Amino acid sequence: MSVEPRSPKVRHMRIVHLSDIHAGSQYFVPNMLNRALVEVNDLAPDLVVVTGDLTNMGFRQEYREAKEYLDRLQCPLTMVVPGNHDSRNVGYMHFETLFERRDSVIRTGGCTVVGVDSTEPDLDNGRIGRHRYPWIRDALMEQPGDFKIFALHHHLLPIPGTGRERNVVHDAGDVLEVLVGCGVDLVLSGHKHVPYAWRLENMFIVNTGTVSTLRLRGTTKPCYNVIDIEGERVTVTRRYPFHGGEVVVEFDAAASTYIRHDAHLDRVISDL
Repeated sequence: MSVEPRSPKVRHMRIVHLSDIHAGSQYFVPNMLNRALVEVNDLAPDLVVVTGDLTNMGFRQEYREAKEYLDRLQCPLTMVVPGNHDSRNVGYMHFETLFERRDSVIRTGGCTVVGVDSTEPDLDNGRIGRHRYPWIRDALMEQPGDFKIFALHHHLLPIPGTGRERNVVHDAGDVLEVLVGCGVDLVLSGHKHVPYAWRLENMFIVNTGTVSTLRLRGTTKPCYNVIDIEGERVTVTRRYPFHGGEVVVEFDAAASTYIRHDAHLDRVISDL
């Protein structure tokens, strides 16, 4: 599939990306999530994307707790996809009760955001599945001139500093081919609790850490990402509840130019 070059558009979008809340875990820190939610509301984003692991074991009471927190978001648009912890103990049933769809599409402000469930019940690894590729293509290409974002829980590329790679998306290669073919600009994911950013052709794959737990590797900190889109110019800022933030990636989606602030990324890995 070929993607025609698009002309620059007037876009003004702010997206907040949260992940890995883990309500119910012994490592969950309510005060950390409380602070993050205050900060997010102050940032006044146009969209909040939550890429899974709302819960620790997929139990109903954990889901209710997570939902109560997310209901405090004042953002007009929220996209939530499940993580592997949410699909434990048939937890996907509670997800559907509270959030309805496990796959969803939001189109707003010249952006198309496609969120998919990459989980399999009671397994830590991820999978999208060939049967969903046509739906993903159709969703991404309905507005071909949009800035395109794909959101899922599992990472599509291994994350440095996370040890042995055991649960990347099983069909990651095929999924990446679909996304590149559709001209996706940005992929958002969580899962490993280590923030990082990869560039693959003209697509950035940006992983955020856990926003509210102390289940951390090395000296990484709880964090979340803020994506500011101005026309074709994109800035990704990593923010730490209580502790400010730092720009990690800047890129121009039309010109395919970018600045990757490696000092921030490499520090995360060297500290592990």
